[in-house]
Formats: sequence, C-alpha cells, structure tokens
Amino acid sequence: MKITQAMVLAAGLGARLRPITNTIPKPLVPVGGRPMIDYVLDTLADAGVERAVVNVHYLADRMVEHLSRYKKLEIVISDERDRLMNSGGGLAKGLKLLDRSPVYVMNADLFWLADQAGEASNLRRLARFFDPESMDMALLCVPLENTTGHNGKKDFSLGNDGRLVRYAEGLPRPVVYAGAIAMEPSLLDDAPDDAFNLNIYFDRAIATGRLTGLEMAGHWMTVGTPEALEEAEAVIRRFSGEA
Repeated sequence: MKITQAMVLAAGLGARLRPITNTIPKPLVPVGGRPMIDYVLDTLADAGVERAVVNVHYLADRMVEHLSRYKKLEIVISDERDRLMNSGGGLAKGLKLLDRSPVYVMNADLFWLADQAGEASNLRRLARFFDPESMDMALLCVPLENTTGHNGKKDFSLGNDGRLVRYAEGLPRPVVYAGAIAMEPSLLDDAPDDAFNLNIYFDRAIATGRLTGLEMAGHWMTVGTPEALEEAEAVIRRFSGEA
C-alpha cells in the first residue's frame, strides 16, 4: 500500500516543556538545531507523503508562519485556535481536510533517527504492513530500550501475530507506542464533534482484535520536558558522530 497523505498532531500546549514553551510553540522548539516538527515532516516527505494536515492552537501564528516556509510537501492547516480538540477530536477534524485514502497520523514531538542503511523507511514498512481488511489501525512501536525521553511506561504487548493489547505485568514483548499510525479516515466517521482522546479508538480496536503493531528500526525520541530535550540533543550528537 502507498500512503500519500498524513495528519500531524501539533496543537498541544507543551506545558511540561516550560519555560521554553512560554514563548515558542512546542513543535518549533529546536532539537539538534532544527524545529522538532521538521523531523516529522521530513520523515513523511521521505516516505512519499505529498499532503499533510497540521493542527494548530497555541501560538498558532508562529506555527502557520513556519509551516508556510516548508516546501517538501503541501501543508494544510487545521485551525484549533478557538478550542483544543485533544488527540482524537483534532484528528477527526483534520481528516475532513484530506481525501478518503489511507493516511499516516503522527505526533509532532515524537520522532526517530537512523533507519539502518538500505532499509525502507519505517513509514513505508508500516504502509506495507497495514491491511484495512483485518486492521483498524497499525501502530509503529518501539522497545523501551530504544527510546530516549520516555517516562518508562510500557504501552502495549505485541503478539507474534502483530496484535496489540494493553500492557500488564508479565505479558510478553512490551513496547512503547512510537506516535505513528496507518489507518483509513473512515474509521473516525462516527467520531463526536467535540474533544476526545484517541485512546478510545485504540481500546475499541483491541476489543475486536484489530489493533496491530509493527516494531520500528532505529532510535526513538520524545521531547516533553527540558530534561528530555537535553537527552535528545545528546543522542543526536552521538548519532552524528559529534559526541
């Protein structure tokens, strides 16, 4: 399957990253000399995405200005300045600006480094893995030992058949959700118009055996706190050979 459109969730307040985010929206905070959202957009463009919706809320004018200068793919703004829609509500609203073909969904503050040379990108692998006949959503996942900035929480247990269930102590193959999804927009056709958390749809899919996961290649980072920002900077220096 080839996926050429995406939704990037970028409207959060970045409260845990204060005081840095007092004056700059979280997706524009520099990591390794580049706004973190650019890592996400570059990953999408490299995977063949041609059009991406990005939602904005906090310091939205700065976000819109930055995104207007990004040229590797077409960017459409989903404006949430009037109210935050949470992850699910923001996604449901943004999907209305895309067509009905499969879509990637990514968080603006979660990204990875160093797909192994010669390997297809993680997103291309996710698109090939996703089968809408048997899956509601395919999530990119990562073992905890390949993460930086994460709080240590194990999100799911990944079965040998690719099925995901919520992690509980003792379950095999614990993984962290890496913030990337392949899905069909029609999945959210029944979504409410107000704010809600996307976890509702994760749990629905688990209940029917239709939430699946693919383990990513490379090293994954989340930048949610000033300490995590320092850790991410160190990882980028190490991967670039500067450390």
